[in-house]
Amino acid sequence: MARRKFGTAAAIALCTALAGVGLVGCDDAETEATTEAPAGDADADLFTGTGTITVGEYSVNVSCSGTPVEGRPTVVLLHGGGDDLTAMADFQEMLSADGRVCSYDRLGAGGSDQPAGPQDYDDTSEVLDGVLDAVAGDEGAVLAGHSMGGLIAARYAPEHQDRVAGLVLLDATPPTQVADLTNRIPESATGPAAELRAQTLAIFEGQNPEQLVMADGEVGSAGDIPVQVVRRGLAQFAEVPEYGPGLDEDWAAGQEQWLALSSDSELVTAENSGHYVHVDEPDIAAEAVNAVTEQASA
Repeated sequence: MARRKFGTAAAIALCTALAGVGLVGCDDAETEATTEAPAGDADADLFTGTGTITVGEYSVNVSCSGTPVEGRPTVVLLHGGGDDLTAMADFQEMLSADGRVCSYDRLGAGGSDQPAGPQDYDDTSEVLDGVLDAVAGDEGAVLAGHSMGGLIAARYAPEHQDRVAGLVLLDATPPTQVADLTNRIPESATGPAAELRAQTLAIFEGQNPEQLVMADGEVGSAGDIPVQVVRRGLAQFAEVPEYGPGLDEDWAAGQEQWLALSSDSELVTAENSGHYVHVDEPDIAAEAVNAVTEQASA
């Protein structure tokens, strides 16, 4: 895969067509990063405010809020495909009442630079490495990812157990999404089902703003870190009635697959929520993040 190589960065994310998430435009205005921690403070060198950091050859848009709490990991939010960090802004503000919370735009999203070409999970890991260096330093962080952001966080954690203190997946894209889709909707399908199949496969092959090529894979182990998987309770595929119930079943089964990430994992269902759990039922999503963060602090 052609890729622009650089120090601790690269690019990317994705759009969850299966969940009916459309692409959204984002402002490209940039602001200078500020440091709110007082001089001499142990956290003074950590990124605080809203602005850009440099990761390798790229500019990455980052937002951090809340006051660091001794012993409590920084929470880092990963937005879904087709979104940017503004999609989690209200959730970030809610969480920041209890401690330090950050979010960032992957390359190709929001205020971050565009990727130079196709990207893979190694590239998203390099970008996340750079963000964690800036916002968490040497301390482990709790990752909370929605949709494709959850998929990226779940792929990152097993290979970076020294950097991830806990994990929250908010209706994350399942680990075998491509196989689930192609097994459920045959190539011979017509109408809306055929359109959904073609569009989603194209997105997974890299035809998305962040140019992330996503492959199915087994769920790796991140040891015994605290993990909460929060899945939606409402059906999402009414527009494809012939296959919709099966697609919803596959998505729910995919959430259960993510439990294999840790020996200390829990599945939570937000009964009245659609795909955007942190918007539809923010209290449930926040409870999951706070529970994982408290466990990671112990």
